[in-house]
Amino acid sequence: MWSLAHRRPGFRAAALGHHSLTYVHHLSPGSPQLVPRSLWMPHKMSPFGAWGLPAALLTLCLYPGPAEMFEVHIHPEKLVLEPGGFAMINCSTSCAQPDNSGLETTLTKTLVGQGTQWKQYLVSNASQDTVVYCYFTCSGQQKLKDLNISMLYPPKQVLLKLKPTWVAVGGSFTIECWVPTVTVPLGSLTLTLFRGKEAMYNKTFNMMTLGPQEATVTHSAKAHKEDGRHNFSCQADLDLRSHGQNIIHSVSEPQMLVVYDLTPDNQMVVIITVVSVLLFLFVLSILLCFVFGQHWRQRRMGVYGVQGA
Repeated sequence: MWSLAHRRPGFRAAALGHHSLTYVHHLSPGSPQLVPRSLWMPHKMSPFGAWGLPAALLTLCLYPGPAEMFEVHIHPEKLVLEPGGFAMINCSTSCAQPDNSGLETTLTKTLVGQGTQWKQYLVSNASQDTVVYCYFTCSGQQKLKDLNISMLYPPKQVLLKLKPTWVAVGGSFTIECWVPTVTVPLGSLTLTLFRGKEAMYNKTFNMMTLGPQEATVTHSAKAHKEDGRHNFSCQADLDLRSHGQNIIHSVSEPQMLVVYDLTPDNQMVVIITVVSVLLFLFVLSILLCFVFGQHWRQRRMGVYGVQGA
């Protein structure tokens, strides 16, 4: 269709929207009158004909576009368990209305709480390293988050030794503490030496390997008179907070240190006591030698009776 509005002064035209609506009125009789171009009549006939716009709307409804972007989270992000241990695992998502969700694991699991965007599980009966998966489905798209669970073998023994166990005031003695076997992935172990409730010395070990390790700490000190009134002990602290756990404490058996004072008077008492003990042992050894000698002689010579005439 071509417009006559700009060619002949007898015509006037108006444009509405994106479609040219041309109203043509000729002033002279017998002229053709142009019908206005409708919104529903394109320049060229669409393949859908008059149903073009409803078909387009239906297409948008059937294909809404890309799926909703969402995230899946799992807490804690690191986890270590003792054999047969248990822990709480929380799965959550940013999807407003998830279609489906759950926790995939070979461990025993129990759902203890849930909401629209989260679920909390209790997992138990761990016996070896494993992986668990939190998953959520949103608008037909599924995402998951994994969590590695490592096995922990905490220290079963904490041993302490005092060398020597008897020491004079002002003399030196050594405290040795060791843990025979520790197996923990990327944890930290701290050994602390105590005199009574007072911490004397500590050392931290970073457990950087997965195999069993031995941790030992040694500390030398001068003996004080009051040291004899306190117990000495060693405490092992295994810090697992970076793995979502707490601090595991283990304590050794207490040991006593005998401290004596070598003042002039006490020194004389010690000398007299030592001499007395030595003299007693000497006399006792002589008596034992005589008794065993007589016994051996009788067995060798034999015993003879006396007969009457």
